[in-house]
Amino acid sequence: MRCALKPSDPAGDLPERTAQRLPAPAGGPVSGLPQLGEERGAVGSDHDLRRALDRVAEAAVSLTGARRAAVALHDVDGGGTGELITHGLSPGAQPPAAASLEVPIQVEGEVCGTLYLAGKGDGEEFGDGDRHLARVLAAEAGLALNNARMHAAARQRRRWIEGAASVTTALLAEPGTRSSATHALTVVAEQGRELAEAATGAVLLPHAEGGMEVVAISTVLSEDVRTEAFRGWIPPASPVLHQLDAGLAVFSDDFAADPRSVSPLSRHYGPTMLLPLRSNGRVLGALALCRMSGDRRFSHTERTLGTQFAAQAAVALMLVDRHRDRERLAVFEDRDRIARDLHDLVIQRLFATGMLLETARRKALLPEVREGLGEAIDELDATIQEIRTAIIALQQGPSEAPPGLRTRVLRAAGAALGGRPSVQFVGPVDARIDERTGRELLAALDRALTAVGAPSLPPRVSVVVDTTATLPDGRPGVRLTVRSPDGSHPPVTWERPLGGHSGPGI
Repeated sequence: MRCALKPSDPAGDLPERTAQRLPAPAGGPVSGLPQLGEERGAVGSDHDLRRALDRVAEAAVSLTGARRAAVALHDVDGGGTGELITHGLSPGAQPPAAASLEVPIQVEGEVCGTLYLAGKGDGEEFGDGDRHLARVLAAEAGLALNNARMHAAARQRRRWIEGAASVTTALLAEPGTRSSATHALTVVAEQGRELAEAATGAVLLPHAEGGMEVVAISTVLSEDVRTEAFRGWIPPASPVLHQLDAGLAVFSDDFAADPRSVSPLSRHYGPTMLLPLRSNGRVLGALALCRMSGDRRFSHTERTLGTQFAAQAAVALMLVDRHRDRERLAVFEDRDRIARDLHDLVIQRLFATGMLLETARRKALLPEVREGLGEAIDELDATIQEIRTAIIALQQGPSEAPPGLRTRVLRAAGAALGGRPSVQFVGPVDARIDERTGRELLAALDRALTAVGAPSLPPRVSVVVDTTATLPDGRPGVRLTVRSPDGSHPPVTWERPLGGHSGPGI
């Protein structure tokens, strides 16, 4: 921070030490020193900057006999006039152009403003004693300024720290799903915008074709701007992206006029921070915090705090991902355990029961008994097949991952068969069938289910996808068969050569 005290300078000792360092006036003791001591005490105990500086200006007029006094301060970054306090001047007037006395307001040798005095009431010139008093008062103004800025910086830091902590708490509250992941990014955008007092906060993540795209936004602008933001992205060749990928923040005082900006959204914004979301040396994305054109620029402190906030938000996002991965892993472990139990226990017992029934059927003397046992065996076979289908479903990947052909076939059959598909896969379906053939197979499956009477299908309609089939011309191929075991509907068959797209259809 500019105009800041060094750690070795206790704030409470500065007024006394400053006054001791100031050279005594050549004319000897200065009249008004008792009053000066009172004013210094009042200024030093006042935590309101404007009120403290008003006391300085008033004391300058009272102690030196000046007709007018003004305290002009630089802004936080040390450029331009940030505050103007006057005494004896009309409110809002500029510092006197022909001031008779000007004293810089400094803290540790850095100029933070100026104390102006104009025209003594008796028409005399300002003497050495007046200059000495003015220098002491300027030191008091510097102390008041420094104290105010330190208090403001402390409050600002505390607000950003509390905001970052609230983001971490919010992100870890309900992790686990894709919707919660989107919510986590929105929380980062909203909290960042509020802390930065910006018009828009947005989170950008890597785009599938390179560059970065907006995935979450919080803005006070119109819904049209929000919609436009989700269509915008930073192209791979952008110098802004190169800087972000290197883990470096990008700052601009006028993003609309910045030649590095290539987004059409930049026309809305002035001061902007693009902060990398970086954790463990890896750049996950970026946080954009944008103020409107004409708004005050981001101070050095705000840039530092914003960068720290983005780094902590990136850590929180990493924690959310790991938490979600742990939950997903726990689900997969449970599914694997259930699948193993179904295969090793249930299917084996059903198979053993089927063997006993088959033995009994062969020994049965009465035809009706043999027929009844045969139907029971068929039911067991169908049940075993359904359990195997359930095992396959349990072994599918996460719902947010692109589904394989097995999963899509199961979903299509399940939707048509009322959630009770009897689906059998022969051979490595996902490995041997390409995407185009897979789409044709799904379309054929839909037509086949319609042809055999969906949605009023018998409960035991079976679907078989066989990738080990041999086509009539001798080529290896994939065969889809849809049939009803009771023979109430003729079976429907669809075939395609593996790696090709010609052959008989339904």
